[in-house]
Amino acid sequence: MRAPKRRRPAPRRLAEPPPDVDVDAAAAAARYVGSAEHKSYPSSAGPPRLRADATPCPPTLSDTAELTRWLRRAISAKQTSGRWDGGFPRYAWLDVQGTVYEARQLGPGSGEYKGYALEPGQKPRGLGT
Repeated sequence: MRAPKRRRPAPRRLAEPPPDVDVDAAAAAARYVGSAEHKSYPSSAGPPRLRADATPCPPTLSDTAELTRWLRRAISAKQTSGRWDGGFPRYAWLDVQGTVYEARQLGPGSGEYKGYALEPGQKPRGLGT
C-alpha cells in the first residue's frame, strides 16, 4: 500500500480579512492562552510538555496579558492569514524588535491562541520590510 502524499505547508502570507468580518471585534475578543507544547517550564498553559519539533518559548515571555496585547495588535493591523474561522483569523503575525511571532488559533472560532517565534526565513510575505 502506498503512503498518502504529504502536502507542503501553505506559504505564510498576509491576506485581507473576509468582507463580513469585524476585525475590531475579533481583536478585542482574541486572547493568548499559550500551549504547554512550547514550554520547558511550568506556565499558565500547564505543566511543560515541550515537543521535540516545537519552538521553545523563552521564560521571559510569560506575561499572558502582554502576549494578548501583541495578538490583538496583530489582528487590528490586519497582519493575518486569509483563513478565518468563526470570526477569528487562523493565523496572525507580529514583528517585535526583529523577531516575528506567529499566533495560531487553537480551535475554530475559539478566539484562543498559542504563539511561537518564527525562523528568519519563515517571515510571512507582505509583513513589513
